[in-house]
Amino acid sequence: MTDLYADYDAIFLAPHLDDAALSCGGRIASLSRDGKRVLIVTVMAGDPPTDVENDYIRSLHARWDLERDATAQRRAEDIAACAILGADFLHWSIPDCIYRLNPADGKPMYVSDDDIFGNVHPADQPLVEKIAGLLRALPAHGQCYAPLTVGHHVDHLLVAEAARRAFGDDLIFYEDYPYAQQPGKLAAVVGEPPLGWKASALALSDADLAAKIEAILAFRSQLSTFFTDRADLERQVKGYAASVNGERVWRKGDKGW
Repeated sequence: MTDLYADYDAIFLAPHLDDAALSCGGRIASLSRDGKRVLIVTVMAGDPPTDVENDYIRSLHARWDLERDATAQRRAEDIAACAILGADFLHWSIPDCIYRLNPADGKPMYVSDDDIFGNVHPADQPLVEKIAGLLRALPAHGQCYAPLTVGHHVDHLLVAEAARRAFGDDLIFYEDYPYAQQPGKLAAVVGEPPLGWKASALALSDADLAAKIEAILAFRSQLSTFFTDRADLERQVKGYAASVNGERVWRKGDKGW
């Protein structure tokens, strides 16, 4: 999308093409229903290099039931999800970490689950400032939401750090779902009890929750990663929403609500 508004009430930064719907779909639907302008920016939405291929990528594509043009199909899923939520979308050209190559030797940097949930590869560190520069060029906005990095996915870590560099203490951090519902994952980020963080929850209406579920379902290729079927998706999403009173976000330090 190139025809963006000059300003937005809220911008949601999504590392991947399903993160905003999974983590903030109810909040986005609520804002849109109230007439607010919302933009979802997916940072790692770019096509992979033509020469990248390995067993890990093949296994993920098989799980997603996608082969050729997997990223293009995932972008189409995101467009459908954004329409359900009433948000504008922006897809940047940076590839997902599984497709990124080390510029020093041309080899993939992340070839396993341990890699993508481990530490950012040293050769990937320059991405932080590249992303921060792109973020600084976004339209004017009221609130900006970034991933809290629950789950420690390398792409979430990169986007969160870039957002801090671009916007400083004005950021609001959303709980990365579904990692946030896994025992110990949230506490690993904010502490137990939370130290230096303040939380706020938005209660979701039935309509907000229904829109969130439909938006997640739009990502057909990704459902098998986290859910067994629609009933399981609804059970998990509704269960977590009930446990945190809707959708919960966090601010760092002395920033209040």
